[in-house]
Amino acid sequence: MTKVALAFDLGGTELRGALVGSGGRVVAHVSAPTMAIAGSEAVIGQIIALSGDLLTQHPQAKVAGIGVGAPGPLDPKAGIVIAPPTLAGWHDVPLIDILGKHFGLPVRLENDANAAALGEWRFGAGRGTGSMVFVTVSTGIGGGVVAEGHIYHGRRGLAAEIGHMTITSESDRCFCGAIGCFEAVASGTALGRRATALTTPGDGSLLRRLSADGDVSARHVVEAARAGDISALELVEAEANWLGIGFTNLLHLYSPDLIVMGGGLANGFDLLAPRIRAVVQQRAMPAYRDVPIVPALLGNQAGLIGAASLILWEGEPGAPLAMAQDEDDSGTTKRAGVREASHG
Repeated sequence: MTKVALAFDLGGTELRGALVGSGGRVVAHVSAPTMAIAGSEAVIGQIIALSGDLLTQHPQAKVAGIGVGAPGPLDPKAGIVIAPPTLAGWHDVPLIDILGKHFGLPVRLENDANAAALGEWRFGAGRGTGSMVFVTVSTGIGGGVVAEGHIYHGRRGLAAEIGHMTITSESDRCFCGAIGCFEAVASGTALGRRATALTTPGDGSLLRRLSADGDVSARHVVEAARAGDISALELVEAEANWLGIGFTNLLHLYSPDLIVMGGGLANGFDLLAPRIRAVVQQRAMPAYRDVPIVPALLGNQAGLIGAASLILWEGEPGAPLAMAQDEDDSGTTKRAGVREASHG
């Protein structure tokens, strides 16, 4: 077998792993529910176990290294997961060091949205562009920015938390604690919350029938809108309006060649796109109005392919600008400005 990378997409709900070849092809895939409340040691044990499953499937694999996409905030250069709100007990966990010592292989770490952005830029909707903003709209809103062939990281790798840019003075409180975040008004969670508030159990509405009289999700809204339900279509229109406002901000901030929308809500992109584009035409300055806004192509494999690219294409366009870890004479990794943390 040709050179492959072990790739992991660590989510708060699901942990997915894959062997990915240099052409971006997923050779093998495994997954497991993330032990999100059990602490870092348990989840890292899951990564090790899934690696064993993958290598059992392909014992002749020539593994070049391990790429991991994980929820932020994290420091990709130092290889530390700082304090992701979706993973309990993770505080300055030196993930690169832990996995590197266990496997004896190079390990690279990236924000999960950045990893998905890399995947789409190399092999998906952004292929061939010089710059791209990737927006994932699902439970929350995340993003990654590719500029001149590289992920833009900012200080300590914390750039492009686009879900937490303020776009209104009124909203439900965001998960981060603020009011008015893009995520608080335009995520799939926000759409489902509005649909739930609009209806009541037993009211006979299509939205409640689809949800079996439970809370309505964004998926139910899209399904009902496709069936022509008036309430659902109005909810989609309002959702697209918020997305259009946020996307206009991203155009003005980054001036990309392309905006790519991924995440669970991208399944309704065809319903959302006309209003999104109309809002951009109304709000964006003329020079920005012709930038294409398109759906992602790689689905839930974007993050895995992007994580693998951290290993397979290191040093080439699309790889992080500064992934090499500096070492002192004793071989210990230097972490400027980051507290050394113990595992677990």
